[in-house]
Amino acid sequence: MTGHDGDTERTFAALPPAHGRGFAQTWWGQAWLRALEDAALDSQQVKTGRRIARAGAVGAVSVRPGRITAVVQDVDRTAHRADVLLAELPAEQWDRLLDMAVERAGHVAALLDREMPPHLVEDAASAGIELLPGLGDLEPECDCGAWDHCGHTAALCYQVARLLDQDPFVLLLMRGRGEHSLLEDLQDRSAAPVEEAPEPEGVDAAEAYAAGDILPPLPETAELPEKPGSPPSLDTEAPPGPGVDPVAVRHLAARTAVEAHRLLAEALRQPSERPAAVPGLTAAQDAVRLAVDAPDPALTERLAGGSGRDPSSLADATRAWRLGGAEALSVLEEEWAPSGDTLARARAALDSAWDEDERPSLRAEGNRWTAVDAPAQVRLGRDGRWWPYRQERERWIVAGPAALDPATALSSAELSSAEPQR
Repeated sequence: MTGHDGDTERTFAALPPAHGRGFAQTWWGQAWLRALEDAALDSQQVKTGRRIARAGAVGAVSVRPGRITAVVQDVDRTAHRADVLLAELPAEQWDRLLDMAVERAGHVAALLDREMPPHLVEDAASAGIELLPGLGDLEPECDCGAWDHCGHTAALCYQVARLLDQDPFVLLLMRGRGEHSLLEDLQDRSAAPVEEAPEPEGVDAAEAYAAGDILPPLPETAELPEKPGSPPSLDTEAPPGPGVDPVAVRHLAARTAVEAHRLLAEALRQPSERPAAVPGLTAAQDAVRLAVDAPDPALTERLAGGSGRDPSSLADATRAWRLGGAEALSVLEEEWAPSGDTLARARAALDSAWDEDERPSLRAEGNRWTAVDAPAQVRLGRDGRWWPYRQERERWIVAGPAALDPATALSSAELSSAEPQR
């Protein structure tokens, strides 16, 4: 990568071909591609662009405020200049966005780690600031004369999705701010003196009960902590009572703190953003939740026996729980047969996930599609997401988080299967 014109333009060298992998691994990269794929009027041009990008035919990509540019080679080796435009954010929106970012230290830390904090995007959207592109926001320009997205502009978008995976500052530059100036603005705001709020006046409890109409307003809701708190220490000089396992009690308190943090996070969301209510956990499911990060092998063995599992299957179950909670555990342990609209959507997703000459051979069984020539499998969850699985000895174990399309999930499963297993 080389920089041009200070902080207002970045040029990324051409990337190698992307055979056998998805273009977007991060959630923000996938959101970028949805803005392209959902808005393009000709899906065949999108497929052509994906094939061109996968072959490595997109040249160096120039990123500037409001525009990305590259020279793209057509299938017949003809070179075309392709541009994709994205509107810059007004200065007033940038000010509001930066003020929100410094309110949470985790936002700045995540950006420095080249990650896009989901809460930053959500907070910005609630304030009317759209960081990620939406339907119709990616405007194409190409010297081939196409008025909508052609294969060249689509290929450029797919290539930029790979760049966004590596560095979300690419998106922020397109929206109008370079990395250095953005970080300087964040640093200036973080260092600004904060005026201490005056101490609120108290109200005598007896007066409050006697005259309810003079009660002061309730305090504002406290901000959600970034991570669960630590339970109080049980270290005391007194020995535990009969039948009390201090290790189990400490672990139970720690897992309860994690669950309380999750429930609080859901309660603080807007009603429209809250996930659908899920049935209560069974004893066997709850044993898996408690087995996550269990500090003592004896405790894990007790949880395995109590849930009807052996240690090996409990380890597989806790791995699934870490990646997706009860939904991921259900995908691991429950085989079901899609039907009706669910089956039709699954088949459509499988048909459109790969180009005709790249489609793998898959054997279907219920909600599971197994690669014929590789120890890899994808499973469809009841929520419509696809889960990657790899075969390890005689077991199928989850190989990574869920994906929105089967091609990305199968690619994750194949990459995981190719890695040396411990």
